[in-house]
Amino acid sequence: MSPRPTRAAVGALTPQHVTVHGHRRVFVRAGRGPALLLLHGLGCDHTTWAPVVADLAKRYTVIAPDLLGHGASDKPRADYSLGGYANGMRDLLTVLGIDRVTVVGHSFGGGVAMQFAYQFPERTERMVLVAPGGLGPEVTPAIRAITTPGFHQALGLLTLPGVRHLGGAAMRALARTGLPHTRDLAEVADIYDSLRDPAARAAIRHVVRAVVDWRGQVVTMADRAYLTAAMPMCVVWGEDDDVIPVSHAANAAALAPGARVEIVPNAGHFPHKDHPQRFVKTVHDFVRTTEPALHSRARWRQLLEQGAPVEPVEAEAGQAPVDPVPHVHGAGSPA
Repeated sequence: MSPRPTRAAVGALTPQHVTVHGHRRVFVRAGRGPALLLLHGLGCDHTTWAPVVADLAKRYTVIAPDLLGHGASDKPRADYSLGGYANGMRDLLTVLGIDRVTVVGHSFGGGVAMQFAYQFPERTERMVLVAPGGLGPEVTPAIRAITTPGFHQALGLLTLPGVRHLGGAAMRALARTGLPHTRDLAEVADIYDSLRDPAARAAIRHVVRAVVDWRGQVVTMADRAYLTAAMPMCVVWGEDDDVIPVSHAANAAALAPGARVEIVPNAGHFPHKDHPQRFVKTVHDFVRTTEPALHSRARWRQLLEQGAPVEPVEAEAGQAPVDPVPHVHGAGSPA
C-alpha cells in the first residue's frame, strides 16, 4: 500500500484566493490541459486531494477549492445548500476564466458535483463521483447526530483543547492498528481538529442540516439520474467504506446504466488516499476514453419529457453492490 500523505504533504501547492460575493474563497491550481474541478467532502479541505494532485496535474488543469465554510475559505452565515455550493463553483470558475470542467466530487463534494452538473450542464464535461452522498439514505450515525438538538453545544465541549488532543491522538493511534472499521480514523481526526473553530462548527451544522436528518440523507439524485444519459459518469467507491455504504453503488448502476462503477478493494471512504495511483489511472482512463458532454437544450428537453426509464431505487444497508467493472486486485499499485 502506498503511504498516505498527511495534510502537510500539499505544501508544494501554494493556496490562492479570490473574493466572490464578498467572501474569500481559497483554492489551489496546478497543471495545464483539460480542467478538473476537485470538490472535497464534509469537514475536509483541498488538502484531501494532496495524494493525487501532482499526478493529475501532469495532464490536466486541476482546481481544488476549499468550499465555503471549510478550510481557509470564509465561514459566513450564508447559503450552504447544494444549490448554493454549485452556484459558488460556477462563479469561482468564471472568475478563473474556466468555462468547462470534468467535476470530481468526494462524499458531500459528490453531491455538490451532481448538483453542479444538473444546474450547469453546459459547463460540465463529465462527472467522477467518489463515495458520493445523494445515492441512498444511509449515512454514518456520527453525521446524523450533527442534526440533533444540543449537538452544537456538545461539540463545543468535545473540541476544547485537552479533550480534542486526547480524542485526536486516540483516533490516529487506532488508525495505525489496521483493525476493522479504523481505516478512516486519521482523516476523521483531522476533521475533528478543524472543528475547534466555532465558525467552522456552525458552517458544518448548516451544511449537514441541508442534506441530512436524524434518519439519514434527505437529498438524492435518484429522480434526476436519468439525465446522466447525456453526460459521462464514473463512480468510485472503497469496498470497506464505513461512512456511506458501498451498497449505494448499486443505485448508481441501476439509475444510470451507462455509468462506470469501480469498487476499490482494501479501501475505505477515501479511496483517492488509500490508493492514489489507482485513482489517478481511473480518472485518466475515464477522461481518455469518453467524449466530453456537449449540452443540447433539445436533448435535455427530450430527456425531461421522457422521464426516468426506471423507478428510483434505494439500497438497503448491507446490500451487496452491483459491480459492472471487475475488481482489480493489487490496488496499491497502478493497474
